[in-house]
Amino acid sequence: MVEGSMTQGAGQGPAVRTATLRDFRVPPYAQAPNPAHTDAYGSTYGGPYAVDEEPEGYTPTQRDLPVISRGGPGDTLQVSVQPGPEPRPAAGEGLGPLFVVGDVHGYLDELYAALAEQGLIDAEGRWAAGNARLWFLGDFTDRGPDGIGVIDLVMRLSAEAAAAGGYCKALMGNHELLLIGAKRFGDTPVNSGAGTATFQAAWLLNGGQKADMDRLQDVHLQWMSRLDAIALEDAHLLTHSDTTAYLDYGSTIEDVNDTVHAILTRNDADECWDVFRKLTKRFAFRDEGGAQAVRELLDAYGGERIVHGHSPIPYLLGEVGNESADDDDENSGPVVEGPHVYADGLAIAMDGGVTMAGKLLVVQLPLHN
Repeated sequence: MVEGSMTQGAGQGPAVRTATLRDFRVPPYAQAPNPAHTDAYGSTYGGPYAVDEEPEGYTPTQRDLPVISRGGPGDTLQVSVQPGPEPRPAAGEGLGPLFVVGDVHGYLDELYAALAEQGLIDAEGRWAAGNARLWFLGDFTDRGPDGIGVIDLVMRLSAEAAAAGGYCKALMGNHELLLIGAKRFGDTPVNSGAGTATFQAAWLLNGGQKADMDRLQDVHLQWMSRLDAIALEDAHLLTHSDTTAYLDYGSTIEDVNDTVHAILTRNDADECWDVFRKLTKRFAFRDEGGAQAVRELLDAYGGERIVHGHSPIPYLLGEVGNESADDDDENSGPVVEGPHVYADGLAIAMDGGVTMAGKLLVVQLPLHN
């Protein structure tokens, strides 16, 4: 069974457009100096690479990710999402509504706008959602202009949400592992399984921004290294990557998180690289056999659906990568209005493709017919 179009909340009328910087004022404290906006697929880390030039663990970019064919058993459907009523439950009334955020990749301004649109923050950028629960699915840095600003915001919202009776938490993405490795190990060779590689080279190849590295502090490294890899909320199994590689690190959620934390604590470059390599895998839930792969994770860790980031929705839809498309045509880019449900309705993809002019998704769960 493949699920059809779904909407969230009780919104009325036509879809509400995403807020832009013209609609939302970023507060002065959030206006940290940003580097010039760099093309996420441009000269910062080079263009397309031949297969024999790619280091193990390389994350495909817009230019070389495969396009998914439409109409097969693993076809992906887009979910139309409209903002619901502003979540402002009073503290002390139990658990509030649950929200998830897809990959941010340094797009701080877009994150402020998306959180404000859902009523999670106020006009000053402060937590405004009472005892609501907010989960980030990882990948805060790289490719976009202000990854450290994103981390600072998430850390601050975590404190403000806790004080209001809610919480703001985050999962570890492969780009957190990559940034930690680039800072700790630099050009130290690691055994990639297919020769040698370095975290520094892989970080640059995958959109590492010099401004992020320059502003990276111990507090950011400590925060990232303590993030969990997997979590369960309201029958939703939350992960960053659409891979079954989490099963390599334990048969329970606690085991997986403890194992990943222990590896980072041991500070062994080869071990850290292996975690990065495995959690960079993607597309395990698409096409034939995808639903079974999701069930393996759900059977092991619990939950009724998996919610993940990592793989951009435009690729799952097959709406980019068409060689015949005119790169200069503004209308040829991906159109993402909400998350995508696929794998017999068992998986929800949350990476709206903000790095390719897509949408940074902030969505309330569960999704309803």
